[in-house]
Amino acid sequence: MLKVAPFEIGTHQIAAGTRETVDLPVSVLSDHTPVTMSVHVVHGRRPGPTLFVSAAVHGDEVIGVEIARRLMQARMLGNIRGTILIAPIVNTFGFLNHSRYLPDRRDLNRSFPGSARGSLASRLAHLFMKEIVARSDFGIDLHSAAIHRTNLPQIRVSPADPDTLALAEAFGAPVILTAPLREGSMRQAALDHGVSMLLYEAGEGLRFDEFAVRAGVRGILRVMHALDMIPVKGVSKSKTDSAYSTSSSWVRAPAGGLIRMFRSTGEAVDEGDVLGIVSNPFGDVEHEVIAPIAGLIIGRTNLPVVNEGDGVFHIAKVQKRNATADAVDDMAAQLSADPLFDEDEII
Repeated sequence: MLKVAPFEIGTHQIAAGTRETVDLPVSVLSDHTPVTMSVHVVHGRRPGPTLFVSAAVHGDEVIGVEIARRLMQARMLGNIRGTILIAPIVNTFGFLNHSRYLPDRRDLNRSFPGSARGSLASRLAHLFMKEIVARSDFGIDLHSAAIHRTNLPQIRVSPADPDTLALAEAFGAPVILTAPLREGSMRQAALDHGVSMLLYEAGEGLRFDEFAVRAGVRGILRVMHALDMIPVKGVSKSKTDSAYSTSSSWVRAPAGGLIRMFRSTGEAVDEGDVLGIVSNPFGDVEHEVIAPIAGLIIGRTNLPVVNEGDGVFHIAKVQKRNATADAVDDMAAQLSADPLFDEDEII
C-alpha cells in the first residue's frame, strides 16, 4: 500500500489514519480572549482527494453547524480515502453574537479572497483561503436563509463551473439552482483558485430544521462516495432526482401589513395563484399576493408582519412542477426512514 504522508495544516501534522481538531489563530478580542477557527481533520490511510466542509460563514446560520457535528460522528469517516477538513464555525464572532456579520458589520462571504493586512473579515477570509481552500480539491459550503426566512433544501452551482453538476446530482437535494457567482464570495475565490464548490442552502437562521439537517448530512456523504472517499455501504442513494432551475425570483409584498400565507416551501404554484393576503391591522384593506410565474416555492418569509416591498416568497422555475413537489415529499419520507447516527439527533 502506498504510504500516505502526514497532512499539514497550520503548524500541525496529522498522521495518516488519524483525526485531530486543529485551532487556527484568528485574533484576540479586546479583553485579551483568543479567537480561533477550529478545523477537524480526518486524514485517511489511503490516498484520495481532499474535501472541505464549512459552516457558519454567516454566524447566524446554525443549521450547518449541526450538519457538521453529525458528519463528524459518521462511522464512514473512520476508513476514508483522502482527507476531509470540517470547519463547523468559520465566523466565530458572528456565531457568538447570533449575528450574520463580523463585529465591523462586514459580510464574510463578500470579503474573499481576503488579505492578511485588511479588515477583520478580510483577514479571516485570507486565513480560510490559505489553510483550507488552498489544501483542498473540492468544497461544500453550508448555509441557511437569513433570520425570519426559510429555504427548501437546495444546491447552488455556478454556470461557469459545469463539472460540479454531477456532484450536485449525487448530493440529492430537492432542487439544483444555477446561481451566478458573487464578487467577494467564497465560491468565486475558490473557483479562481481552481477549487470547485457546492453551496447548500436549507432552513432558517438561528433555527434547526430536521429535514434540512438530514438532507445535508446525507448529501455530503453521497458526494464523498461519488469522490471515491467512502464506500457505498451506509450511504443511501436518493430515490428521486433533483429538479433543475436556471432562474428564480422573489415575490414581494404589495403593501405593508399582516400577511396570511397559503403556500409553503416545496409546493408547486401556477402563474396567477394566490399565495397569501396582506391586510392592514383593521382588516378593511386587503391585497392579494399573486404568483407572477409558475414554479416551485424554494423560500419564504416566516414573519407575519411585512412592509411594502419585502420578499415574501421565492419561486424557482422548474420543469414538471407537480412531480417536483411530490419528489420533495418522497425525499422527506426517505430521510425520516433512514437510521439515525446517534440517539440525540432529533431536534
